[in-house]
Amino acid sequence: MKIIEVAEITEAVKEMAIEAACDLEPDILEALVAARDRESSPLAKDLLDLLLVNGDIASREKMPVCQDTGISVAFVSVGNDVTINGDLEDAVQEGVRQGYEDGYLRKSVCDPLTRKNTTTNTPAIVHLETHSGSELKIFYLPKGCGSENMSRLQMLPPSAGEAGIVDFVCETVFAAGPNPCPPLLIGVGIGGSFEKAPILAKRSLFRPLGEHHGRQDVNDLEKIILERLNEEGQGVEGMGGNNTALAVHVEVFPSHIASLPVAVNIQCHAHRHKERILPGR
Repeated sequence: MKIIEVAEITEAVKEMAIEAACDLEPDILEALVAARDRESSPLAKDLLDLLLVNGDIASREKMPVCQDTGISVAFVSVGNDVTINGDLEDAVQEGVRQGYEDGYLRKSVCDPLTRKNTTTNTPAIVHLETHSGSELKIFYLPKGCGSENMSRLQMLPPSAGEAGIVDFVCETVFAAGPNPCPPLLIGVGIGGSFEKAPILAKRSLFRPLGEHHGRQDVNDLEKIILERLNEEGQGVEGMGGNNTALAVHVEVFPSHIASLPVAVNIQCHAHRHKERILPGR
C-alpha cells in the first residue's frame, strides 16, 4: 500500500493551475501549425499565426493565454493500492486556490444566484475515479465559458441513430459560431444517462489530440463529424476557411433501450489542460 500526503496533491494542483493557464501542450501547438499549413483562407491563416504567436508570448512571459482563466475541473483517479493521508477533496480545492492566487489568475467563480464572486476561483469541480494500481492520477482542465456555454445535451430517441447524432453535434457547433474561439476540439459523449453523457464528453477532452477511439465504428463516427464540421463550419474565429475543428473525440457508454443521450462539450483552440501522476511512497 502506497501513501500520498495531501500536501503533495495540493502542490501538484497548484502547479497545474498556473501552468495550464500559460503553457499550451505540444499536441495543440502541433495541431495549430498543421491547421495553418492546410488552411485555404488567407485571413484564417493569418489568424492561426496570431494564435501561435499569442501562445508563444504567454509561455515565455508566463502570462495567461486567455483572460478567461476558467472554472477548474479535475478528474482524480485513485489507485486501489493508494492511501491518501488527509482529505483529498480539500487538497484539490486548496491547490486551485493557491494556484489562482500565486499565479495572478483571474478569479471567475461566483454564486449562481447572487453572482457574488467567491474570490478564490473555488470550489473546483472534482470527479473522483478509481483504477487498479498504486498511483494517483490528476487530470486538470480550466474550462473557459466562451466554449463551455456553447455545449449542449440532448436526449435523442434511439431511432435518431448515427445520422441524428451527427446532425446534433454539427448543429451545436454551427450554432456556436465564433463564440468558443475556433478551431475547436469537440468532445462527444454518447449513451449512459442524463448525467453520464456530459461527463463522457468532458472526459474525452483528455485523450491526446486527434487520437481516435479504439472501436472502429466510433473512430469512423469521429471522422464523419470532423469532416462535416470543416466542410460546412464557419472556420477560424468564424472568419471562414476549412478549420472549424482540430479534432473530434467521442466516448460511448451503454444506455437504456429507450434512450440515446448525446452530449457535446466544446473546447476552444487553446485546449488548456495538464496531467500529473503521483506515485506515492
